[in-house]
Amino acid sequence: MPAYRGILNAVRLVAPFFDDFILEPTPAEKVRLMWKQKGTDTPMQPQALSDGTLRFICLAVALLQPKVSDTIIIDEPELGLHPFAISILSELIEARAHDTQVIMATQSPELVSCFDAEDIIVCDRHQGSSTFTRLDAKNISLWLEEYSLGELWQKGILNGEPAHE
Repeated sequence: MPAYRGILNAVRLVAPFFDDFILEPTPAEKVRLMWKQKGTDTPMQPQALSDGTLRFICLAVALLQPKVSDTIIIDEPELGLHPFAISILSELIEARAHDTQVIMATQSPELVSCFDAEDIIVCDRHQGSSTFTRLDAKNISLWLEEYSLGELWQKGILNGEPAHE
């Protein structure tokens, strides 16, 4: 149950109104996503949650469940998330990365700024092929005194912009 409590706590950080999941199987032994809001016992349907909240719940479940895989790959996890949720998500990713390789693709300067330079691999297109370069904090240390990683990316210092070939 510690993993379940961790998921609930993470979801409640992002959606303070969230009370608990209702995990009752149907006769066909399937569990539908139902939940309770604080202050009521009325079962709520998933459509009562925003897309970002639903996405965060899915990400929290994937990142906080007991280890089931050596690698987790997530594409653009920031979509639809509140800026506060992006910060919480980055903490979940960092915690999971201690025992699982987490590969994430993002276009969010805000999410990039939550990580250290050594955590970031920049993908560029060059002559029809993708190239991957791990950032080196020493090479950008002077920039990092004044700017976040996301700001450096937006300024074109880190590369990773659309390429016109």
